[in-house]
Amino acid sequence: MENSSNLTSLPEEDSRNAETAPHGVTKLPSAFSSKPDRPPIQTSSQKYAPLDWSDYFDQEDDVCIPDSENVFHIYKAGTEGPVVFCLHGGGYSGLSFALSASKIKEKARVVALDLRGHGKSSTDNDVDLSIETLCNDVLAVLKTMYGDAPPAIVIIGHSMGGAVAVHLAAKKVLPGLSGLVVVDVVEGTALASLIHMQKILSSRMQHFSTIEKAIEWSLKGGSLRNIDSARVSIPGTLTYDGSRKCYTHRARLEETEQFWRGWYEGLSEIFLSCPAPKLLLLAGTDRLDRTLTIGQMQGKFQMVVVRHTGHAIQEDVPDEFANLILNFISRNRIGPNGIEIPGIRQPSSAKP
Repeated sequence: MENSSNLTSLPEEDSRNAETAPHGVTKLPSAFSSKPDRPPIQTSSQKYAPLDWSDYFDQEDDVCIPDSENVFHIYKAGTEGPVVFCLHGGGYSGLSFALSASKIKEKARVVALDLRGHGKSSTDNDVDLSIETLCNDVLAVLKTMYGDAPPAIVIIGHSMGGAVAVHLAAKKVLPGLSGLVVVDVVEGTALASLIHMQKILSSRMQHFSTIEKAIEWSLKGGSLRNIDSARVSIPGTLTYDGSRKCYTHRARLEETEQFWRGWYEGLSEIFLSCPAPKLLLLAGTDRLDRTLTIGQMQGKFQMVVVRHTGHAIQEDVPDEFANLILNFISRNRIGPNGIEIPGIRQPSSAKP
């Protein structure tokens, strides 16, 4: 096989052939008469360069909770339909839902929250990640945003955020709750993994000279599989350490171990008790425990196993994730004011 470097001589051969062509015969240009365009070679810093949140969300905002020091950061997208309220997992941020939000917003409103101790949120105690505190935080944000008359809300939670979503839905204190989506968290496997969690956290890379290095680490380490999602979400999980002159993880998860079991104990029964329509998205069937297996066979919730993805389904396959969410909303007839029953006029459309 010829070396590609020999291609540079072909145009010269073509010009010589043109000189010897019979009189009156037009010599067609060779397909190799010019060098083919090659895509520019990306350096590592270009390949893993951060992407801006505004490419996916429409706006960001701070929600200041009255009579407290707590300020929660949110990202918003879309103007119509029910509110898809997104809760990320431990160590992630609201930007974990960026790529999927850019599609969901075509038919629904998206709000992605930075939970306590994560992203750009600021609280009086960033390591109090008890399930009670996290639920109260979400309720306070919703109350501050929407008052006593919230729109229809489909709450989505990934991993730790899934536990928060389940506990919140089970409290039956959210009048606008119209749907619950839990992403890759099941009581049995979650509890079993906790014995390894501290070792996983302590053995991971702690400091990064640049944001690009952190993005590269997340992909090569396998925690994320979608480079574009990593480029927009990973910056939100970092904070700059001025003393070390480097970036480190924003969430201090190592200091929150006392709360971990509280996230997941009893989660399967609590999930099944939630009255709203329910969807469980899993990265593998091996994650199902006995309680959920029985509940699924009894038709108490919808379950979808998403193939070829890691734990962060919303990041690894954002288009498929968005379609699953929109199909869930459509299937359950969730409109901007709640479950729409055929023949029943919604309050917003009633004449004054």
